Amino acid sequence: MIIPCPWCGERPHTEFAYGGDATIRRPAEPAAASDAEWFDYLYIRPNPAGAHRELWHHAFGCGQWIEVRRDTLTHRIEGATPASGAEIDRDG
Repeated sequence: MIIPCPWCGERPHTEFAYGGDATIRRPAEPAAASDAEWFDYLYIRPNPAGAHRELWHHAFGCGQWIEVRRDTLTHRIEGATPASGAEIDRDG
């Protein structure tokens, strides 16, 4: 699979680390979120068949986070864009 890095151009997927589903959002008010909301955020994930948005980190390249639009059935990549800061907030 070839991933089009917005900074480095087309690169093999082995240069990247998968960062997860780009559509998952933290609870809007973390301190007020219920245990059930946190459980859903942390553990419940859809298993999409078809078009999907994913986060990838160009670990063995420029070090940037990107959002990739990929078809999970064919692995065809439709494109990639820089990820916004909100999407890559992994430290809470």
